[in-house]
Amino acid sequence: MTAAPHPLLAAARTLARDLLAPNAEQVDQEWVPAGHVEALRRSGLLGVGAPREYGGAGAPDAVVREVQEILAGACCSTWFVQTQHHSPVRMLAASQSPVRERLLRPLATGELLAGIAFAHVRSFPRVPVRATAERDGWRFDGRVPWYTGWGLNDVMLLAGVTDSDEVVFAFADAREQPGLRPSPPMRLAALTAARTVSLELDGLWLPGESVVLRTAREAFALVDLPRNTNASPAVFGVADAALRVVEEAGESETARALRSRLDEVRGRVYALAAHPVPHERIAERLELKTRAYDLMRAATTAAVVAGGGRAMDLDSPAQRLAREGLFLLVQGQTTDVRRAHLDALAQI
Repeated sequence: MTAAPHPLLAAARTLARDLLAPNAEQVDQEWVPAGHVEALRRSGLLGVGAPREYGGAGAPDAVVREVQEILAGACCSTWFVQTQHHSPVRMLAASQSPVRERLLRPLATGELLAGIAFAHVRSFPRVPVRATAERDGWRFDGRVPWYTGWGLNDVMLLAGVTDSDEVVFAFADAREQPGLRPSPPMRLAALTAARTVSLELDGLWLPGESVVLRTAREAFALVDLPRNTNASPAVFGVADAALRVVEEAGESETARALRSRLDEVRGRVYALAAHPVPHERIAERLELKTRAYDLMRAATTAAVVAGGGRAMDLDSPAQRLAREGLFLLVQGQTTDVRRAHLDALAQI
């Protein structure tokens, strides 16, 4: 947790308390409403880590992580929609491409909401989306397996891999158009409300000025490594919310024991996240990630057990948090993360 208060932490807690948490069970059974996105816009949270000179808050990473914890613990579906937004913002902030001046300010202020369509790059040597230079721009062909926030996002950051193993990242409008067709929304065991679809790309052409980054696949993999080996703040947010359910059920001793262990792992995870060389100490990062998963699973299981049969009601936060925890086990999963997690489970 951050040592000094930040205005956006108060904004996140107010939003979580007054809007997200009271409606989480209803949202879970329906869709993330546009009103939730509008509330995020008004709060300034969509620009929490964006540069101040472009209208963002420029908050420290510790504040960004805590905001994500708060939102995930209140309504994981809403968290998942808005968390996609921050990667395009960070990439634009680090870029000198012309698209930075066109999009960074409206994204930093929350005027526009962005989604991401590049997780499939991690599946290399498979290339689900191919990028080909064409007519002073780029043609994209293939299938994006997962795209979250369809119908809520204004723009998407799309990536494809060239024949020379270069990754091309470019912005596109998040709407059906020539060369881009969405599937019906997926029905998932958890976070169906986040409006996830797959995208069929058949000759989607984007102009050269929409490109924010071109980089060798190996270079992207190195930069991407800490993103999938560090435990997500959402894991701690969902675990913390589950422990509050346990406390409210009168099982304070169980909650206290689990919270002490959760806080210890969180501190170590965030210390590594701040390490000056993000692609070092990978084995330690993966070990802590699996420990965080274990504690989240214990916390959500405790919430279900403490609630008894009532926890199986769809209006119970315990079952929702347990399903959200299952989702987080595989969110952003790579082969290395899966292997480390399975190996840890085999030792139980």
